[in-house]
Amino acid sequence: MVEGDSGVWKGDRPPDRAWRCPPNRSRRRRAVEQDRAAGGRVNRLVATSDGRVACASIELKVFSRTRRIRAYVRWSDRGKSPTRYVGEVDATTRRENLERAWRLVAEKGVLPRPPETAGSWASTPAVRAVMRANRRRDTGPELALRSSLRALGLGYRVDARPLPELGRRADIVFIGARVAVFCDGCYWHGCPEHYRPARANSAFWSSKIDGNRARDRDTDDRLTDAGWIAIRVWEHEDPHDAADRIADVVVARRMAFRSATPSRDELRDARQLSGQD
Repeated sequence: MVEGDSGVWKGDRPPDRAWRCPPNRSRRRRAVEQDRAAGGRVNRLVATSDGRVACASIELKVFSRTRRIRAYVRWSDRGKSPTRYVGEVDATTRRENLERAWRLVAEKGVLPRPPETAGSWASTPAVRAVMRANRRRDTGPELALRSSLRALGLGYRVDARPLPELGRRADIVFIGARVAVFCDGCYWHGCPEHYRPARANSAFWSSKIDGNRARDRDTDDRLTDAGWIAIRVWEHEDPHDAADRIADVVVARRMAFRSATPSRDELRDARQLSGQD
């Protein structure tokens, strides 16, 4: 199979992995997939005809008589589903095609965007509601990572302070190994792969994300100075791969600490030699 520049797979239809959504994917996972591809939920917001705000999604289609993947953006508006043609995409994976389609949406200005609200950190009341609804803990990626860690037999604390004096919490903490794990959202922490600045109120959001990045670096530095290791996991990472990476560090740290800690017999012998017994 040969892929051409025009989006045509010569001799065959595009493979399912390039456009089709897995049938068993939950509604929540589909929403996360769209958020990541768009560079954040805020970039999916669209103004409806009754003055409200809805979330748009990209739909990829391959028609029976064509070998091209066509992208459409659609949303819900008073019981109807307005749809706009975005363009053709020709990447080999669905994730890449969704990202390309969202870039086309931004470049072409396909969506009717909500009006900006002067003097507000959010462009509309709906945007403000979306941002405030973001969970601080127990997000989907975090729950998936914790499940993978449990499957590896690792115990941990959730939403805890590695250092009481630091005043900052980690999503997952291994006290004995002194390992702190942070599950970072691609938008809020400026993922180099998926983050794209918001179009509305861009100055505010760029400053916000830059501040989050600086805070993350400062947190990592302070933990390192205190003898801890900070591990950051992006929400787009495979939870099983991330769990394996974390387990390698935790197990190695635990073994190192145990080898450096004298046994009971060694402590008893040391006390006898010092004349304490």
